[in-house]
Amino acid sequence: MKYSGWPEPGDLVVGKIDEIADFGVFVDLEEYENKRGLAHISEVASGWIKNVRDHVREGQTVVAKVLEVKKGSQQIDLSIKDVNEHQRKEKIQEWKNEQKADNWMLLALGDDVDDETYGAVANALLAEFETLYDGFEQAAIHGEEALEDTDLSEAERDAIVETARENVSVPYVNVTGYVDLSCPAPDGVDAVKEALKAAEGNGEVPKGIELSVSYVGSPEYRITVRAPDYKTAESELESSAARAKSAIEAAGGTAHYHRERHEDDE
Repeated sequence: MKYSGWPEPGDLVVGKIDEIADFGVFVDLEEYENKRGLAHISEVASGWIKNVRDHVREGQTVVAKVLEVKKGSQQIDLSIKDVNEHQRKEKIQEWKNEQKADNWMLLALGDDVDDETYGAVANALLAEFETLYDGFEQAAIHGEEALEDTDLSEAERDAIVETARENVSVPYVNVTGYVDLSCPAPDGVDAVKEALKAAEGNGEVPKGIELSVSYVGSPEYRITVRAPDYKTAESELESSAARAKSAIEAAGGTAHYHRERHEDDE
């Protein structure tokens, strides 16, 4: 997807060098339709430059900072030297992510989707998310719930969620906690087993969450949760321990939840 508008001063943009002159380099902006910028020789690299070609080459992809935009004369002044390595890598990754999102849009809407429909869906996503990639990532993690505030039809939401879950590699985090379970009743062993089943969610863990409970050493059990983000993971971890506590106490037992493993179990 290429933007039809103009970049703003201070923006970082991705472009391809398509012409090198003695006074600077012309850069075809990859993210904007029919937009070309100029990086003066003094903005190509730090220090004195004898030959521009010692620093850049035609066809090279660069990240540049927008210095000034003159719409009347169709001029965009750029600086390549003002972009540090961290900014360059981050912007390139962002650009690559948007290229992926563009492909996912075509998968969701069909290769023959018309520009008007594509634009309407894209704008609906961009109204709620910073980028198209963010929209697909959230759809992969949270499903239709992530898109419920967007101005999209049910069919469009379904298509985006299905495409997202088939193509987006979701970042996951792992958290661990421990629960001590004990029950002095004659059927205490069975009570502990039921408490562990409750901790595991009785087979009803939310989609996108992985939860497991393992034996550490009597009376301690380890609860491990894998989730898309720490807030969700911590919430599921605490819920798991609470379910175990409720189940064991109902049978006359006790439970103690803690985040660190007991020293005598090391």
